[in-house]
Amino acid sequence: MAVHRVHRLRDLAELKALSDRRTHLPGFDHVSEDGEIVAARRDAVRILSADGETRERDTVIVPSDDEIADKRGYESFMLKEIHEQPHAVGETIARNVHDGALNLERVGGLELADVRRVVIVACGTAYHTGLVGRYLIEEWAGVPCDVEVASEWRYRRPLIEAGTLVVGISQSGETADTLAGLRLARQCGAPTLAMTNSPGSQITREVDSVLYTHAGIEIGVAATKTFTSQLALMCQFALRLAELRETLGELEREALMAELRSLPQKMISTLGRQGDVVDIAARHHDKPFFFYLGRHAGLPVCLEGALKLKEISYIPTEAYAAGEMKHGPIALLDDQTPVVAVATDSHVADKLASNLQEVRARGAQVIAVATEGADAIVDVADDVLWVPRTSPLLQPVLAAIPLQLLAYHIAQLRGLDVDQPRNLAKSVTVE
Repeated sequence: MAVHRVHRLRDLAELKALSDRRTHLPGFDHVSEDGEIVAARRDAVRILSADGETRERDTVIVPSDDEIADKRGYESFMLKEIHEQPHAVGETIARNVHDGALNLERVGGLELADVRRVVIVACGTAYHTGLVGRYLIEEWAGVPCDVEVASEWRYRRPLIEAGTLVVGISQSGETADTLAGLRLARQCGAPTLAMTNSPGSQITREVDSVLYTHAGIEIGVAATKTFTSQLALMCQFALRLAELRETLGELEREALMAELRSLPQKMISTLGRQGDVVDIAARHHDKPFFFYLGRHAGLPVCLEGALKLKEISYIPTEAYAAGEMKHGPIALLDDQTPVVAVATDSHVADKLASNLQEVRARGAQVIAVATEGADAIVDVADDVLWVPRTSPLLQPVLAAIPLQLLAYHIAQLRGLDVDQPRNLAKSVTVE
C-alpha cells in the first residue's frame, strides 16, 4: 500500500481552504468502523475492509464554525469558552426538546417508564456530571442511581438486574475506559445510553441511544462549556424520566423546566458579576495548597472546581464532603490555606455554615460561592462570590462558573498556559 506524506496545516487560511475543498473529496466526511482501513489521497478518501473491498458509508455532517480557531479578542481559548457557556447551555436545552420535553422514551428494549435503576459510568469532569445527575435522578424520578469511575467499573463484575439502564458520559465520545464500561454493560444485557458532544464518535456507534450536548468545539484542554452543557442535558434527562414515571406533578415539572430554560440568562448574569474573582486570585495565587468543601449537590461542583485548579495551576488541592472534614482532613488547615466552599441554597446550608465556622476557627480563609440573598453566609466567609437564585438542584450549573474563573485567574497569575496544561490531553483514548 502506498504511503502518502501528511503535511501539518501551516495557518488558518490553509485550514479554511481544506474546509472549502472537502465537498470535492469523496468519503472525506464518512465514518469508518473498527477493523476498516482508510486510504487517503490528495483528491479522494476510500474506506476499505480488511481484505481490501470498498465500503460505502453515509455522510456524517459535523457542524463547524470559521470562528472556532479564533480567540475573538479573549486572551485564551479557555476564557472564551467560559464566556460561551450561556450559548452552549441554551443550545443544548433547545435542540434536545420536542413538544416541551426531552425527545427520549426508550433505550433499546427498555421503556424509560420501566427503568428501575440507573448506573452512570464516566471519567474526570464527566464523572462529576454523573454525581450531580445522581441527585437529580433520585430526587425527581425516584430511581436509584449509582455513579462509577469507568476505569474501575470496567474491571469489576457488576450486578446488572432487569430494568437497569447504563449511561456513559464522554465529552469526546472516545474515552477508552468509558467505552469499555459500556461494552461490559452490553455484555451483561443492559441497555446503554451515551451523552456526548461529538457526533460520529466511537461511543455513538456502540450504544442503543445517544443524547448530544451542543456546546460546539472546545479547544481548551480543561473542560468548561462541555461540563455545564452536560449538566443541562442531565437535568433534561432526569425531568424526562420523572415525567414518564409520573413522579413529579405537572406544575412542579413545568416550573423546573422554566427554571432550566432561564439558566442561560442567569449564566450571563453570573459572568457579569465576578469582578471580585481577580482580586481573590491575586491574594491567593501563591498559596501552596487549596481545600474545597461542599455538601449535597454542591459536592460534585467542589470536585470539579478542585480539578480545574489542579489541571491548570498545578496547585495541590483537596476536595471533600464537608461532613467528613473532622474525620482527618481538618488536620491540613492553617492560616495559609484558602478554603473554597460551594454554599448555594440547599436543605443542608446550616450544616455547611457550621463546618465553615470550624474552618475559620483554625485560621483558614473561606471563599464561598453562595446564592444571592443568602446573607447569612457573610458571617462565616471572608469572600463571597454570588450567583443568581434558582432551584437548588439547578445551582451546580451556575456555581461552576466562579470556580472556573478562580482557577483561570490563579493560573494566569502564575504565568501558566491555561489552554495546554502540562501532561494533559483533550481526549483520553488509552488506559
